Amino acid sequence: MRKWMIVAAVAAVFGLSACNNGDSEVIVKTKDGNITKEEFYNEMKARVGKEVIRDLVHEKVLSKKYKVTDKEIDKEIENLKEMYGTQYDLAVQQNGEKAIRDMVKLDLLRQKAAMEDIKVTDKELKDYYKNYKPKIRASHILVKDEKTAKEIKAKLDKGEDFAKLAKQYSQDPGSAPNGGDLGWFGPGKMVKEFEDAAYKLKVGQVSDPVKTDYGYHIIKVTDKEEKKPFNEMKEEIEFEVKQSKLDPAKVQSKVEKLIKDAKVEIEDKDLQDVLK
Repeated sequence: MRKWMIVAAVAAVFGLSACNNGDSEVIVKTKDGNITKEEFYNEMKARVGKEVIRDLVHEKVLSKKYKVTDKEIDKEIENLKEMYGTQYDLAVQQNGEKAIRDMVKLDLLRQKAAMEDIKVTDKELKDYYKNYKPKIRASHILVKDEKTAKEIKAKLDKGEDFAKLAKQYSQDPGSAPNGGDLGWFGPGKMVKEFEDAAYKLKVGQVSDPVKTDYGYHIIKVTDKEEKKPFNEMKEEIEFEVKQSKLDPAKVQSKVEKLIKDAKVEIEDKDLQDVLK
């Protein structure tokens, strides 16, 4: 959850960047007194100033050496959506999508800086590719008992519509209204029994009842991504393998070195200890 802790600070950049200390321009008027840019700046600085300045410095320095594409940000955003679900939607509502994309970009810049010093072998890359499973899209009908699951499977075998039966019988409140659709997912996103059964199915194929801790599932795979050739995926795989070797200490150490080499000087005396 650490990522969401800095979203508000990143969003505050817009306010801080618009203000100059000592500026007495009024930005809010009330019958009881006005609020100036100087007051706003000082208050924001006291609350989140150090974190925002640190992030701004990191972004300024790292962006000169490393590049993050919109595609890379989009991919990480999808991972965050899968990881945090409704909490991600709430963060967007509270802070705006741009603030989150800026946060993701900065996080990726820091990672890329640290990855520069990480070595991977061809064997590691090929082993990753061998075990790599593309994403699939599936629907399911979830019921509590095996008897009901078998009855539904018999209806499906006779040609009844999967989506209609999901809306009628499924006890999964999240997917039932959508005809059982679970969307796209990859390895590790579903419980093992469900994942193993789903990945064995061909597109359009329906499973026998699958038991998990949630009950009995009837699974239908509706689409599958194609597994690209190794050479087409090599760069992506290298990033994933290096990312798996990262730890906060490596990232912090590398970023601190780059900031030191950039000879950053903070003029505001209240913020001078930010990078120490």
